[in-house]
Amino acid sequence: MAKKWPVAVNAAAGLVLAGFIGWQFIGGDGEDAAPAEPVVAEVPAEATPLEAPRAEGATGVDRERISNADAEPGNWLSHGRSYNEQRFSPLDQITTENIGELSLAWSLDTDTTRGLEATPIVVDGTMYMSLSWGVTIAVDAKTGEELWRFDPEVPGEWGRYGCCDVVNRGVAVWKGRVYVASFDGRLFALDAKDGSVVWEVNTVPGPPYTITGAPRVFNDKVVIGNGGGEYGVRGYITAYDTETGEQAWRFYTVPGDPSLPLENPELEAAVPTWKGGEWWKVGGGGTAWDSMVFEPETDTLYVGTGNGSPWTREIRSPGGGDNLYLSSIIALDADTGRMKWYYQTTPGDNWDYTATQPLMLADIEIDGSTRKVIMQAPKNGFFYVLDRMTGELISANPFSTVTWASHVDLETGRPVETGEGEYGDRTAFVLPSANGAHNWHPMAFSPDTGLVYIPTQDIAGIYSLSEQWKEQGEFTPKKNWWNTGIDWTDYIDAINALPEIPMEKGYLKAWDPATGEMKWQAEYPAPLNGGVLATAGNLVFQGTADGFFHAYNAETGERVWSQRIQTGIVAAPVTYMVDGEQYVSVLAGWGGVNIVSGDARTSAAAKFGNDGRLLTFKIGGGEELPELAMLDQSIPEWPALTASEEEVRQGEIGYATYCMLCHGALAISPGVTPDLRRMGESTREHFQDIVRGGILSDNGMASFADHLSEEDVEAIKSYIQKRALEDRARQQPVN
Repeated sequence: MAKKWPVAVNAAAGLVLAGFIGWQFIGGDGEDAAPAEPVVAEVPAEATPLEAPRAEGATGVDRERISNADAEPGNWLSHGRSYNEQRFSPLDQITTENIGELSLAWSLDTDTTRGLEATPIVVDGTMYMSLSWGVTIAVDAKTGEELWRFDPEVPGEWGRYGCCDVVNRGVAVWKGRVYVASFDGRLFALDAKDGSVVWEVNTVPGPPYTITGAPRVFNDKVVIGNGGGEYGVRGYITAYDTETGEQAWRFYTVPGDPSLPLENPELEAAVPTWKGGEWWKVGGGGTAWDSMVFEPETDTLYVGTGNGSPWTREIRSPGGGDNLYLSSIIALDADTGRMKWYYQTTPGDNWDYTATQPLMLADIEIDGSTRKVIMQAPKNGFFYVLDRMTGELISANPFSTVTWASHVDLETGRPVETGEGEYGDRTAFVLPSANGAHNWHPMAFSPDTGLVYIPTQDIAGIYSLSEQWKEQGEFTPKKNWWNTGIDWTDYIDAINALPEIPMEKGYLKAWDPATGEMKWQAEYPAPLNGGVLATAGNLVFQGTADGFFHAYNAETGERVWSQRIQTGIVAAPVTYMVDGEQYVSVLAGWGGVNIVSGDARTSAAAKFGNDGRLLTFKIGGGEELPELAMLDQSIPEWPALTASEEEVRQGEIGYATYCMLCHGALAISPGVTPDLRRMGESTREHFQDIVRGGILSDNGMASFADHLSEEDVEAIKSYIQKRALEDRARQQPVN
């Protein structure tokens, strides 16, 4: 059977977004950011008040209140509900016995078409959440009425720097303020009553840095990391004073230029682990783009760090070494930013195996003793349980298919590599891919069952070294573009050689962290499904890529309720109570890494579009979602192809390098961004103006004139034309 769908064997790129979504040079060229001065009160961006809020602006949310979140289970006060980030709610009004009566209470259109990944915060009847780009809204949690909206007005051109869509994972609330980071790296303090800006501070030196993560708040400090490892940035975490926006401390995760002084003393131990390369010229990576967890008992902030830049260690550190502190869990003193301990999940990371996946704290009985642990299921496929006081490794067992390592040695704490992941002189198929066995999608832990519920997947990655490095032993970084060290030509050839693209699989797995065993699993037709919520009603909730919202019996894995949403879900649900009624709420809007990894065969966005919605359910809700119409998926007529094979091949390589990351492999969009095979005559006519001229930059499609010549663009257009003609022929009935 001829191939006709997007890549299921996802490239080393674990497939991420970057391509055609826009950018511009806006100052800075990747140098380390100096502490920025906060801008107080007088800022151009203003909130749009819609109606007076029903709550008093969350004035009472502080360390004591979040620490005692179980005393008020009707609220969802922080990113994972409480500081331990277990995403477990003690609410039990909705149970396995009455789940059949759960129905829609209200819905809210978000006016977005890009990925929605945020976890809402709910305080005293008001819900606060972020949307794409860092737009923030407050909503009446009982009625769904929007109370105010804040738009940071991120330039559409900045979207080009996003590895994985223009998403945002949430806000933090503290003493009457809402804290949110915009996609272009600014951190805002908003008045929780009306959304007006109290202060803002620029946390990055400029592009290609981005922020997609949710801030965390404690001890009158708000902490944020950043992203951009694929583009060549250097990772760091920064704490700011919640009242003034002044910088309190900054921790760099990897060493910078060795000719310059070290910014923090922990880097002294890191420098010898980077050998023989010039990593600082391509950033080094180690970005803390998602998970952070605060523990009040010890005033410790636990942070997960990201992959190396470039991905391949052969270019980044050809002399070997672990490359501290890439792909690590780091315990920091929350007040000073000094390191207490670290544990590296993937020493010398070679596959984009970040350790930025969700971290959670728990007290678990293991071998007859209660241990204070921190748990993580990072990309590399092993589930880690560590003593959170000391960093001692307790267990590390594979929770998904793993081919790059046989096991983790508990004596040394190091993975034992099999050699199957090496791609120095060959193209390697590796499990997991850079998408990970588990990505950012939040997992949940139920103290009632003792199980962790993990959104997982089996996706193979294709890795091959840059042709320039293989032939010349050189690597020339591209300014403000992907610098992974991976050869996209070999990736294309590997995909083209497959007679039929296999289907990927996604799972919800119930994992026992005490024994390292899986108790049950639910299988899905697609990977990269939504985050998870567990409740005292013996329920686990999760949304899916193919447009469903499910509930499972937390003990047995039996599916006890489903709602057809039609919109793909990647965000995690929350539950709360208002006026004696329990609600379950989730953002529906597909995107993130799915923007290229998604499969059109299973993507709800490809079938029904991707208009974002906030959906809220309760027992006897009584409302119904309007049925969405199927999109026209036909491919229009194109003229006969006149380009030569060489020109089409040039375009195929150009498309894979610059376009695939947004518009999908094999020129098939999974539904978030436009499917270029379906371009109309006007778009084709203005293709040069769009790709090089940037006439759609306000919409996120910026100019690529810095990387693509007119000849390159025509070649890319010829490749898209070839793919359109092939797939249109398959759609036409045979006489």
